[in-house]
Amino acid sequence: MSGPARAGLFVYAKDVERLAAFYVELLGMTRAHATPQMTVLRSPDLQLVVHAMPPERAAQVSIATPPVPRDDAAIKFFHTVPSLAQARDAAAVMGGAVWPEQYRGPGFVVCNAVDPEGNIFQVRESVGA
Repeated sequence: MSGPARAGLFVYAKDVERLAAFYVELLGMTRAHATPQMTVLRSPDLQLVVHAMPPERAAQVSIATPPVPRDDAAIKFFHTVPSLAQARDAAAVMGGAVWPEQYRGPGFVVCNAVDPEGNIFQVRESVGA
């Protein structure tokens, strides 16, 4: 992806660097640029902006280890990875998790996952039809 992204998403973080490192490792993203308030990540398919929570909100948020899933979010993104097994191992090392339950879709298998701050998303592995 070169130039400004046509689409992407924001993830608000209490620890921008930790969350950015998690997505770089797990999803194979690269760092486009960073400021003290945010890190912009990209892959051929997605731009992800990891943005610092406002200080008053960050003071109210407690991040547990392991993370407590925030299952009340109204949106969940997905990203394709080369291997769900590798993603599961990488997520565990980086403070998140890829859950064992798998769901099949047309041409993919998907698992729910949680990042180190409790945000739920999905990882997909392409499979033959």
